[in-house]
Amino acid sequence: MKFTINEIKAEHQKVKSGADFPKYIKAIKDLGVSYYIVSVEDGNVEYFDNENQSVSTLGKDRAVRSISGGLNVEHFRTRLKLHQQGGTDYPTFCRDCADNGIYGWKMDLNKMTCAYFDQGGNEVLIEQIPAL
Repeated sequence: MKFTINEIKAEHQKVKSGADFPKYIKAIKDLGVSYYIVSVEDGNVEYFDNENQSVSTLGKDRAVRSISGGLNVEHFRTRLKLHQQGGTDYPTFCRDCADNGIYGWKMDLNKMTCAYFDQGGNEVLIEQIPAL
């Protein structure tokens, strides 16, 4: 394992808004993170290296929330754009995910994509991560 949770947390502390996100992604990629998966339900984040070894931590938003059974990708897309523009904070974004049937997301730092998935693990929306 090339990186530690403390190293990742130190980089995450530097994120003040969505505008800082590409710098954060570059920094943790430089640490050796290949991808990570966020669970909306419990806030758990699991970080993987290129050998699929992982470390996990409770995320910034530790609220346990139930996920809506109804998937509403179009409404989620609207809320996601608002969040990306700085219109919502992280806990609000997580509630928006839950309210629209999004169970989590996978950030692939090799492909530079973010894939949001539903209860069955099906990718329902994939976005390109902005490069620096």
